[in-house]
Amino acid sequence: MKIIDKNKKAFFDYFIDEKLEAGIALKGSEVKSIRAGDVSLKDCFCHIDSGEIVLKNCYIAPYSKGSYFNEEPRRDRKLLLHRREIDRLIGKIKEKGFTIIPLTIYFTDRLVKLEIGLCKGKKLHDKRQSIKEKDIEREQQREIANYK
Repeated sequence: MKIIDKNKKAFFDYFIDEKLEAGIALKGSEVKSIRAGDVSLKDCFCHIDSGEIVLKNCYIAPYSKGSYFNEEPRRDRKLLLHRREIDRLIGKIKEKGFTIIPLTIYFTDRLVKLEIGLCKGKKLHDKRQSIKEKDIEREQQREIANYK
């Protein structure tokens, strides 16, 4: 498994309740561009459109050695999941406060996979608590390093 990009902001802004692996419907030039690392999950999200889950606003740079047939960098891309998984996610999203956020994009052998998370948004005090915990962890690591 080769990780291409992580959505670090999602781990800060959301409580991740559940993680799933999904395939992405891509064109050949997009796969080559992802292999080169020209992808960003920074502002993307998942949306339900007529019973399908669609990845929106994911930036995949046009392949540099491609022709003028390259796809748009921020086009909508269909996520490949089993019907029972989609139905279960739709049921969870109808509950208050849940959303689907892309977390990581990676290769398994030659296939591009996307790890999506069923998430609930954090409040401001939760984000402050996360920052506080990271600071404490960093201080502990410094103490251990100085002790050696």
